[in-house]
Amino acid sequence: MERLAYSINETARALSLGRTSIYAMIADGRLEAFKLGRRTLVKVESIRRLVAGQE
Repeated sequence: MERLAYSINETARALSLGRTSIYAMIADGRLEAFKLGRRTLVKVESIRRLVAGQE
């Protein structure tokens, strides 16, 4: 089964960015995130849209 979301750390690693940059992108609306318990997860589709929009 394909993953639907990544943690903040996994997202930062995948995009070669820092955690602060990931949180800034979430605040700007460039990445879509949600809370599951205490964890903040970033939707895989929003990561793909972000990368595709940079081409």
